[in-house]
Amino acid sequence: VDLDYARFVLALMFVIGLIGLLALLLRRIGLGGIRLSPAFRGKSKATERRLAVTEAAAIDARRRLVLVRRDDVEHLILLSSSGDLVVETNIPARTTADSSSASFDNTLRSVGENRQ
Repeated sequence: VDLDYARFVLALMFVIGLIGLLALLLRRIGLGGIRLSPAFRGKSKATERRLAVTEAAAIDARRRLVLVRRDDVEHLILLSSSGDLVVETNIPARTTADSSSASFDNTLRSVGENRQ
């Protein structure tokens, strides 16, 4: 009985090894693996992502304000279950976290004042 389990384990290891070898071979000739776009490859450390979520704030259970940075411009977007709305666009991006946070807070206040 112990011999049967040992043969089973060896056969399983052999099959897993063959699958791994086949995967390496396919990857070597270019048929396997995950292909990423050049933006996600990160070829050098100098490559900077063009799109980022700078900050997000929950207004209530169904609505959320999101500050999105694209290149050097930020956009304030209101996300909700009923639809999305661009609140403000072409906001110049800040370089420091403190000034960006202050700008986001000021924009939130101005949006709140306009709605009342």
